[in-house]
Amino acid sequence: MSEARNRGSESTRELIVETALRLFRERGFDATTMRAIAAEAGVSVGNAYYYFESKEALIQAYYDRAQAEHEEACKEFLATEEAFAARLSGVLREWVRVSEPYHEFAVKFFKHAAEPTNPLSPFSEQSSPAREASIAIYRQVVEGSRDRMNAELREELPELLWLLSMGMVLFWVHDTSPGCARTYRLIEVTVPLVDRLVGLSHLPGLRGITKDFIAAVHELRA
Repeated sequence: MSEARNRGSESTRELIVETALRLFRERGFDATTMRAIAAEAGVSVGNAYYYFESKEALIQAYYDRAQAEHEEACKEFLATEEAFAARLSGVLREWVRVSEPYHEFAVKFFKHAAEPTNPLSPFSEQSSPAREASIAIYRQVVEGSRDRMNAELREELPELLWLLSMGMVLFWVHDTSPGCARTYRLIEVTVPLVDRLVGLSHLPGLRGITKDFIAAVHELRA
């Protein structure tokens, strides 16, 4: 009985999320109310608030779901591919692929996520679970790579790669090319450059530059 109730609760929760995302796409985030979401989903307003305390909580649920889809999409090739460039390229390309259904929504929603003080920003405290989960994927990229790289840089690289991915997301939001072809091209030309820089980081003549770069990262983070 309890298992059936849990399945029903999860089904209702997913229905509310799907309905909210559709309405956000059609009407915009600001114009969509919790009452409208509840009505479209066929649940009471109280029931909608039982699962999600606000529209912002619904967006965080979207972040979590999108992150889980990305992790699943990357699992197989991260388990077998050992080259750093191929691992990074694969993770970035899979993000674009699994995010494609949400592209229209992202275009309309981006003005909220781009505000530094908005809780929906990927840099906010509220978004930290999805952010940490995303950084963890890039940690897998680095730790599972057989390529040589500076040991100190290896420690910092997952977060730096996540920041790189945020730049790609910004490009993707504004990408109007068919199938986001320009975003895939951005990945194609950027990853080899990152790969070369990372590969050079362990060379004796560049260790000092690498150390200075890492020190700058620590200072800016503080």
